[in-house]
Amino acid sequence: MADPDDVIAGLRGNLAATATTLLQELEELSRVIATARAEVIALRAEGLDERAIPTATDELAAIVQHTAQATHEILDACEKLELLAPKAAPEVAEGLTAATTRIYEACAFQDITGQRIAKVVSALQTIETRIGRAKASLAAEVQPPPAANAPRVDGLLNGPQLPGAAISQSAIDALFD
Repeated sequence: MADPDDVIAGLRGNLAATATTLLQELEELSRVIATARAEVIALRAEGLDERAIPTATDELAAIVQHTAQATHEILDACEKLELLAPKAAPEVAEGLTAATTRIYEACAFQDITGQRIAKVVSALQTIETRIGRAKASLAAEVQPPPAANAPRVDGLLNGPQLPGAAISQSAIDALFD
């Protein structure tokens, strides 16, 4: 039978090796977490701020609204064509009716587009929430690096404006006076 002191000494040696391996694994995990934190902080430096996602969401909502408005105008025009078709020659009336039917069918895009955009808006809101939580948890630990001396173009490339956010025509006219 083996000496109990030898068995205990062997176990201590195995525990020390296991503890050393575990410590190395924890240090590596700590480095991975530090790298991930730095990457999340870098997102802010690349221009993803508190306004980017809400603005994108508002723009998508405006797209849905304008698409719906345009679709209603198209459908109104189709109804007028349907009223005029019986007053035309039979071959013309038949062509008007067929074209009107095709337009009605094609206008289904508005409903499909609205559904798809709603899914994108939902995904953006989820991303916004998660980024907010990640930023809040990291804000106390790490300060973001100061912005480089890059030229600011955020006020120059606006594209179409949301209703109520655009510059008025009188303000534009005043620039040219």
